[in-house]
Amino acid sequence: MGITQWIADNAVIFIAATSYPGLFLLMVLESMVFPVPSEAVMPFAGFLIVTNQFTFNGVIIASTLGSIVGSLISYAIGLYGGKPFIRRFGKYLLLDVHDLEMTERFFGKRGEITIFISRFIPIVRHLISIPAGLGKMNIWKFIIYTILGAGMWNAFLTFVGIKLKENWKEVMTYSHTIDIVVVAILGLAFLYYVYKIYVNLTKKPAGN
Repeated sequence: MGITQWIADNAVIFIAATSYPGLFLLMVLESMVFPVPSEAVMPFAGFLIVTNQFTFNGVIIASTLGSIVGSLISYAIGLYGGKPFIRRFGKYLLLDVHDLEMTERFFGKRGEITIFISRFIPIVRHLISIPAGLGKMNIWKFIIYTILGAGMWNAFLTFVGIKLKENWKEVMTYSHTIDIVVVAILGLAFLYYVYKIYVNLTKKPAGN
């Protein structure tokens, strides 16, 4: 069994075992500052739609509710904690003030519509709710933009998962090449996280 097949099998087993509550929780984490990419969650939920263990509507509702809850928690962090929270706890989540400042600039240039746009942008999507809280963005606009952006992104990734599962035998004919790409991506991600951990744990607080 190749690594791609192994990852797919275990991801599907985990999501199936935890059902909609597990999917909800994963997307809560994905919408906060935890390194849980939706690209590693939603396609496998799509697999389970093909096998009739999930329904499309159930997947979109559970995942989008998770996105809303996670985003609201991050909004509250921005509203009540902001940069001091990131300075104190960011190193444990592979984030730092630079990441937040980058996202703040992105939010400042494009305004409230950024909440919608950011759902399609890696890294930014994990942090964008904090500047929204810092800026005291209207909570109802925040929720609406989150529902629209997260709902569309979750639906797209779920659709990709459905198509992958329906054509899985054909996809696996290229399993050797895919495995090499997956191993390379995992290796780069591991090196990146090790680097972030090292930088965050060794960085001196501002003013020292």
